[in-house]
Amino acid sequence: MSRTPQLLDAYGRPINRMTVSQPVGGATLGGVRSPITGYPGDGLTPARLANILREADMGDPLRYLELAETIEERDLHYLGVLGTRRRAVSQIKVTVEAASESAEHEAHAKMVRDWLDRDELQEELFDILDAIGKGYSLTSVTYEHSSGQYLPRLDRQDPRWFRFDRRDLATPLLLDDQGVEKPLDPGRWIFARLQAKSGLPIRSGLARAAMWAYLFKMYTQRDWAIFSQTYGQPVRVGKFGPGASAEDKQTLFRAVANIAGDMAAIIPESMMIEFIESGNVGAGHAMYKERADWLDQQVSKAVLGQTATTDAVTGGLGSGKEHGDVRSDIKKADARALAAVLNRDLIRVWVQLEHGPQSAFPRLKIEEEEQEDLKALADALGPLIDRGLEVEQQEILSRFGLPEAKAGAKLLRPAVAVAKEADQPPPSSEIKRKPGDIKRVGALAGIGAALQSEDALAARKSTSGPEELLTDRMSEDALGPTEALLTRIEAMVGAAGSLEELRQMLVEGFPALDVGDLTEVIAQGLMAANLGGRVAVEDEAT
Repeated sequence: MSRTPQLLDAYGRPINRMTVSQPVGGATLGGVRSPITGYPGDGLTPARLANILREADMGDPLRYLELAETIEERDLHYLGVLGTRRRAVSQIKVTVEAASESAEHEAHAKMVRDWLDRDELQEELFDILDAIGKGYSLTSVTYEHSSGQYLPRLDRQDPRWFRFDRRDLATPLLLDDQGVEKPLDPGRWIFARLQAKSGLPIRSGLARAAMWAYLFKMYTQRDWAIFSQTYGQPVRVGKFGPGASAEDKQTLFRAVANIAGDMAAIIPESMMIEFIESGNVGAGHAMYKERADWLDQQVSKAVLGQTATTDAVTGGLGSGKEHGDVRSDIKKADARALAAVLNRDLIRVWVQLEHGPQSAFPRLKIEEEEQEDLKALADALGPLIDRGLEVEQQEILSRFGLPEAKAGAKLLRPAVAVAKEADQPPPSSEIKRKPGDIKRVGALAGIGAALQSEDALAARKSTSGPEELLTDRMSEDALGPTEALLTRIEAMVGAAGSLEELRQMLVEGFPALDVGDLTEVIAQGLMAANLGGRVAVEDEAT
C-alpha cells in the first residue's frame, strides 16, 4: 500500500494538505480577536510608557502594539518616514530564479512568476513590512484549490491576536476564540521579522525607540501651544475711571475678554483698552520649534538612516546616493530579509503542495538594479579611445540605452568633426580673395611677415630690383596655401563655442592640416633670402 509523500514546512513540521484551503486566524465576533482597539496613548506619561514596555517584555504586548498604532496615527513625521521606508521596499521589482535549468524547475519558477504578476502584490508586501515598525508581522496564507491548482491568498492579521511562547518569547502563538494560546498551523503563516536591532521580536521594532521621541515631542507641542496662547497675542488691559460703577467694570471686562475671540467690543467713552506686546515671543517660539525638529531628526535617522531628505539637513554625505529617501544599505537589508521570509514560509510550501516534495525550490529575489554612473563611464572612455583603445560601439549603445543609428538618419556629431568636415582643402587655384574681409587680410599680412627671415629683410633694404621682385613673387605663391589654412581655421572658429573648445580643436586638428605647399614656399623664401644675402655681401666686398 503506497503512502502519500509527507509535505514539510521549513521547520520540518508536517503540512496538512486537507486544511490548507480553510481560512485561519481572522477577527471573531465577541471573541478575544476583536478589531476594536484601545488607546493607551491618551494621557501618556513617562511612567505609563515604561510600564507598557515592561509589560511587552514580560510577554503581554497588547498595549505596546496599540500604542505603536497610535503614534503612527498621531505623529505625522513618524508616519511619513516609516511609510517611505516600507514603500521603498514594496515597490522594488520582484524576480524569480529557477532552482536549475531543467524543464521541471523552470515550470516551478514560471508558476511563481505568474502569481507575482498581480495588482495586489504591492499592498500585500506593504502589510508584511509592518514588521519594520512593530518588530514582527504575521500574515495568514490560504491556498485556494477550486480551479484544480493551489493559489495562495495572503491576509494581514492583527499582531494583537498573537502572543509569544513564555519559554523563549520568540515563538509566535495564536489566540483562539477562547483566548487560549495555540501553535500556528504549519505552512499557513508568514512570520516576518525585520528587526532594527538584535534581540527578541517584541523589542526589535522601530516603534519601541520612536515612542520616547513621540512622548517628548507631545510634551513640547503642549508647552508650545500654551506659550502661543499666552504670549502669541498681546495682553488686553482695560482702564476705568475713579467713579466707575460695578456695572461699568463688568462691561469693560466683557469687552476685554471678547476681543480675544470676537475681535470686536463696545465700551463707554470714558473707558480705555490698552494692548501690551510681549517682547520674547520670537525667541520662545524658536526654542519649541527647534526641540520638535531635533526630535524629528532623530526619528529620521532611526527609520531612514539619514535626515537630508525629510528635514533638509545637509552634511558630509551630501550625494544623491547616500541621501535618497532611504539609505541604500537599509533598503537592501529590508529587501533581502523580506525575500528570505517569503522563500521560507510561502514559496517552499506552495511548490510542494502543487508538485510534491522537492529537493530544490525557486528563489524569489527582491533587488534593485545597480545604477551605473554613465557620466563617469563616458569621461573615462573618451581619452582611452583617443589613445587607441578599441571598444565595440554596440556595447556602448546598449549601456546608454540608445538604439543603433538607422541608415540615412541625421546624426549628431562632435564639434571637432564639424571642423574637419572638409577632408581635403580646396586647391590654391580655386581660392578667391575677398577684398572686404578685414580679418583675413590682417591674418595674411601677419603670416606674410612671418615668412620673411631677418636675412631676407636686410637684403631687401640693401638691394633693389630682382630681390624685390622675387619677394613679391614668393608672397603671391604663399597666398593660396595660406588662404587654405585660414579656411580650415575659420571653420573651427565658427564651430567652437568657447576659447577653450577652439584651443582643443586646433590641437586635435593640427595633424590633419595640409601645409605641404606652404612649407615649400617658406623653404624657397629662406633659400632666396640666403642667396640674396650672399650676393649683397660679395658686392660690398668688391
